[in-house]
Amino acid sequence: MSLEILYRDEYIVAINKPSGMLVHRSEIDRHETRFVLQLLRNQLNQRVYPVHRLDKPTSGVLVFALSSEIASAMVKQWQQRAVDKRYLAIVRGYMPEFVHLDYAMRPPVDKYARNEVEKPPQEAITDFRLLDTIEIPVAIDKYPQSRYSLIEAIPKTGRKHQIRRHLKHLSHPIIGDARYGKGRHSRYFRDHLDSGRLLLHAWQLEILHPVSGEAMSFTASLDPVFTHLIQGFNWLESLPEPLREKLIVSGELASPFESYPLPTQETEEQA
Repeated sequence: MSLEILYRDEYIVAINKPSGMLVHRSEIDRHETRFVLQLLRNQLNQRVYPVHRLDKPTSGVLVFALSSEIASAMVKQWQQRAVDKRYLAIVRGYMPEFVHLDYAMRPPVDKYARNEVEKPPQEAITDFRLLDTIEIPVAIDKYPQSRYSLIEAIPKTGRKHQIRRHLKHLSHPIIGDARYGKGRHSRYFRDHLDSGRLLLHAWQLEILHPVSGEAMSFTASLDPVFTHLIQGFNWLESLPEPLREKLIVSGELASPFESYPLPTQETEEQA
């Protein structure tokens, strides 16, 4: 497969990372055979150097340096919090209009990683902005209707699983989050709305060019799964303008959902 390249020059390359793909080889998924790092290296026919990360199930803007020297210079931007990262997510429940969350977290310990020990809590700050909401006439959990929100997440720090864990802390977990989410809702989206992925997308990244110092902004379009839900919930007009323009230009617009199937019966153990 070919990765979607958003920008490339002689120093850096920005891509739209697909959901479900690791950035590089990891002990967590030893069975995986495809990695962004390897695919991009083969696609460009040159070495690439990661300067930040996205979780395996998260899609969106991912930047690589084309030399180790440029990589070292770029990493400092993340360390100094000089980058602006914006994510789109679909979460359970109605979120408030705005939330500024300063909630320290211990780095998660991966049971498959060797010699990893529990560390003290680290500062973690995220701003959340409500974009739109929907209530569907389906009893998925204990209520006769089910509510969801389209939100923008703007992390100010870069802790592992930060957005996912902060939303769990707020009791608004991301749909499709197998680790921190709510299983009944994620299974409904998977089985009835054709959405089997984590609904978290790094839609925009703003950085300074490592050589020219120019301010640069990269926007990653939504994949078909995310697009299907945005259209089905009639949320197109609530998207950030750059994303909305990309969808309109693509011409892949569809009608809102006309009905919602009832969820599959689950036992208490499955729920």
